[in-house]
Amino acid sequence: MAHIVIMGAGIGGMPAAYEMRATLPAEHRITVVSAVDYFQFTPSNPWVAVGWRDRESITLPIAPMLEKKGIAFIPKSVTTIDAAANRLTLKDGATLDYDYLVITTGPKLFFDEVPGSGPHGGHTHSVCTVDHAEGFFKDYQEFLKNPGPVVIGAMPFASCFGPAYEFAFILDTDLRRRKIRHKVPITFVTSEPYIGHLGLGGVGDSKGMLESELRSHDMKWITNAKTTKVEAGKLFVTQLDDHGAVFKEHEVPFKMSMMLPAFKGVDAVAAVPNLCNPRGFVIIDDYQRSKAYKNIFSAGVCVAIPPVEATPVPTGAPKTGYMIETMISAIVHNIADELNGSTASTKATWNAICLADFGDTGAAFVALPQIPPRNVNWFKKGKWVHLAKIAFEKYFMRKMKNGTSEPIYEKYVLKALGIVRLIR
Repeated sequence: MAHIVIMGAGIGGMPAAYEMRATLPAEHRITVVSAVDYFQFTPSNPWVAVGWRDRESITLPIAPMLEKKGIAFIPKSVTTIDAAANRLTLKDGATLDYDYLVITTGPKLFFDEVPGSGPHGGHTHSVCTVDHAEGFFKDYQEFLKNPGPVVIGAMPFASCFGPAYEFAFILDTDLRRRKIRHKVPITFVTSEPYIGHLGLGGVGDSKGMLESELRSHDMKWITNAKTTKVEAGKLFVTQLDDHGAVFKEHEVPFKMSMMLPAFKGVDAVAAVPNLCNPRGFVIIDDYQRSKAYKNIFSAGVCVAIPPVEATPVPTGAPKTGYMIETMISAIVHNIADELNGSTASTKATWNAICLADFGDTGAAFVALPQIPPRNVNWFKKGKWVHLAKIAFEKYFMRKMKNGTSEPIYEKYVLKALGIVRLIR
């Protein structure tokens, strides 16, 4: 009998637990460990930040969902991983032994990289967690009484730019509905070398389309933006040219700001010798397995994927939902193979597929594979994306409630986009 421990209970960890339970024989134990006792549907956080969703609509208590499936749950953070001894130490000092460890923690939100940033004592907001989104909405209520300039974007070393674009357009839509958009200048500040880079080197006509969208929504932008510090009401930005030399210094005023932070690996994972790269992301082989510890697997934002290209200001490569889904499936199949006496043989499909909501419309992009050159390089806009994002949220929440392990992207999203035949 093997004991599989999954660290993290988010968009990667919960599906991993369900699929593991559905695949492995009942004699194998599965335990999920998470620093919080609730699942949150992170893609909906931008809606929470403007009051289009509340906490109850995008969160679920984890324990009863896992218990129905015979999966143990420990709502405590991990402080230490002793990879040599196959043991975790939890926040209360208790220990947990494992035969296989699956790391799906997501990133550490490293606000400290830019002095004065972040919602915990800093001057910028975030939509990376439901708590952060609720914090924005609380301040937004006061902002609406006396509006002013807004800054939205992404800091150096951010590796998921879609939510920044989403939030800019969602906020724009909300302000227009309130008929006060004319009182709110919006500046988009991003570490990307150009609008629509997305950490992917661009996808299709993402540059032209997103520039057009920003322009038509009366938003200014600064690219190659190295945010150096934040003070109350002011963002300090060094803009670089394409060669990495200083092009211009900016002091961008704001009354509210939402800046996605730099990502790093969580402390307990980053501290394990030889497990991670210098930023704390898990180094894996072709089978989602640690190169240093053969019984440790990892998936999602916490894995090390090199940038698709060098950029003047550091940008990370995103790990989108479809990629995470295939990473999880690969891990489950590889652990199952090893328990059956075979060797790991399943590889993830590192493709990027994203549905980005723009408030009343949206954009979808497909990059197959994520790293150029690509077989598919597609970017389209339409009202249907907004509706698809709502449907995806409802379906994913239902999947979590029911504890099903079916692959959403392969079964629904890819078919809806009409490109399954291009992959196969």
